[in-house]
Amino acid sequence: MTVTFELDGQRFVALNGGPEFTFNEAISFQVSCQTQEEVDYFWDKLSEGGQEGPCGWLKDRYGVSWQIVPTALVELLSDPDPAKSQEAMKAMLGMHKIDIEAIRRAAQQSA
Repeated sequence: MTVTFELDGQRFVALNGGPEFTFNEAISFQVSCQTQEEVDYFWDKLSEGGQEGPCGWLKDRYGVSWQIVPTALVELLSDPDPAKSQEAMKAMLGMHKIDIEAIRRAAQQSA
């Protein structure tokens, strides 16, 4: 059985797989954020009562996995200068909640 629903303008389809299928990291929701304020807001709300993970991942209080991803992160990780993108990646790997400015500073230090 499937159900289609909408949350904040985003369409979702959910499938009832039975009681033997529980939440795990194979399914996650990604939240694309334009600013650090958005990252902070969604991180704080969704991790409350849940568990913080590495690299912008968290589990909410129900065990659902989320990725809180600033759009700037994608830009920094795909920089045409390999040294900058490597430093950005190294900085991100040391974080739980993504700090956009800290990653920018790390990428600039390689220049």
